Amino acid sequence: MDIKAQARAMVRYLPILDWGKRYNKDALTSDLVAAIIVTIMLIPQSLAYALLAGLPAQMGLYASILPLVAYAVFGTSRALAVGPVAVVSLMTAAAIGNLGLTSPAEIAAAAITLAFLSGVVLLAMGLFRLGFLANFLSHPVIAGFITASGILIATSQLKHILGVSASGHNLVDMLHSLASHLLDINLPTLAIGVAATAFLFWVRKGLKPRLLALGIAPRLSDILTKAGPVAAVAVTTFITWGLGLADWGVKIVGDIPRGLPPLTLPSFDLGVWSGLIGSAVLISIIGFVESVSVAQTLAAKKRQRIDPDQELIGLGASNIAAAISGGYPVTGGFARSVVNFDAGAETPAAGAFTAIGIALAALALTPLIYFLPVATLAATIIVAVLSLVDFSILKRSWSYSRADFSAVAVTILLTLGFGVEIGVSAGVLLSIFLYLYRSSRPHIAEVGLVPGTEHFRNINRHKVLTDPKLLTIRIDENLYFANARYLEDYLQNRVAVDCGLTDVVLMCSAVNQIDLSALESLEAINHRLQSMGIRLHLSEVKGPVMDRLQRSHFLDELTGQVFLSQYAAMKALAPVGAAA
Repeated sequence: MDIKAQARAMVRYLPILDWGKRYNKDALTSDLVAAIIVTIMLIPQSLAYALLAGLPAQMGLYASILPLVAYAVFGTSRALAVGPVAVVSLMTAAAIGNLGLTSPAEIAAAAITLAFLSGVVLLAMGLFRLGFLANFLSHPVIAGFITASGILIATSQLKHILGVSASGHNLVDMLHSLASHLLDINLPTLAIGVAATAFLFWVRKGLKPRLLALGIAPRLSDILTKAGPVAAVAVTTFITWGLGLADWGVKIVGDIPRGLPPLTLPSFDLGVWSGLIGSAVLISIIGFVESVSVAQTLAAKKRQRIDPDQELIGLGASNIAAAISGGYPVTGGFARSVVNFDAGAETPAAGAFTAIGIALAALALTPLIYFLPVATLAATIIVAVLSLVDFSILKRSWSYSRADFSAVAVTILLTLGFGVEIGVSAGVLLSIFLYLYRSSRPHIAEVGLVPGTEHFRNINRHKVLTDPKLLTIRIDENLYFANARYLEDYLQNRVAVDCGLTDVVLMCSAVNQIDLSALESLEAINHRLQSMGIRLHLSEVKGPVMDRLQRSHFLDELTGQVFLSQYAAMKALAPVGAAA
């Protein structure tokens, strides 16, 4: 490999070498401002999402330091903000819950191992360029899964708002458990939780317009709005400490180890690996889909591009970084990435600066949140995830495609009823089944010539010219094992009722691939038509498809011809009709 090729390979796997050489003072200023805003937002989120994952609060901070640095080195998005997110935190809790662990040390070790496995899966997918696998998660399934997950997450936090003990891994169990403990509600906790939730909703919707109306600059208004959760944390912590509410049953965060993330290693117990690998794959794919969709949307706004396969490597490196620094699985978050973009982030360095801010918080601020009510963190989670709930996908999918509606509905219902892993797995399998079902029954149109043109259209939709001796059908799908027999049966039934036919033309303008099963079906069709005195022709065969056909014996045995265009086929086989 020459020097230039080596340099291109280095830039391919280390995007920092590309944007880093053009880094300047203006980009530094923009990245620092964005980092300040995202840091303010991320500190309470990190603590809250660790709570959601069933992990010690400090693990949320740890997962927000080294992973951001790793993504800054290996990621291609200029605005994506990596860290703990709600859906992945919920999936982490579900995955660890399946192991039946009770020791806090074992649970933390399992979370670290899950991050490591997710990182390995993502890295492998990136190195082998397997980003296309995420395409099997259709948008309706993702939308349904995120909506159901948002409901589950919000419901799971109600116990902290109410100050009661409740459990459950699905909506029914959670609601039943909450209902059975309604008489145990802790009133001080309820007051704090409701007040914090109401305040955070108001901050999200009403604070910025109020600040702008007061004449405060837009950038400062943004910072103050994003600082809303921090204000809720500070005020409720002070109130809890000042009034001694911990003695009244208000659950607090308690002691959080002070300092930078420790050096950790995943467990290499094969039993733990086998119990987590399935969840790691799901978390990796869900996290990648969420991350890359956000990254592509933000990149398009600045006419930038991202490399999905390199994004896999960047996210893989981030998760391995989380595993070696006491964290748990991470991915690109929608809300904080949008905030990072709107705050003016120019390069991935903004993420590295954010990591420095979180590290300073881990060093200096953890003693100050000893009396932080868990209800406040629960309120932060509820307000964040309810914005993900979107039932309009049900209406849109129902009006557009009943098959997509069924995929959305099944995903939502199974996620709510049986948990996140079963829900998303069923949604993916149903989407694949529906695709196979639809493509196994491709749209086949009998076409004719539009008068005065060389165009061919469906005889049932347009006034077209046809010839009683010539049948032309257009196949609007690739031909492969699942639909090859369907084409055989269609032609057999169509030809059987028309005794005047002498020629059949398969118009292949929409066929991009013919696999071996379909080739054998074409051979069978050719022989059957030949026995009936009918010739089989092809038209508008694409180059790659023709290349494969030429490597077989099919063209040698074809009773008819291969025409460059359908118009040429009609001129040759039905000249009177073509001339009309």
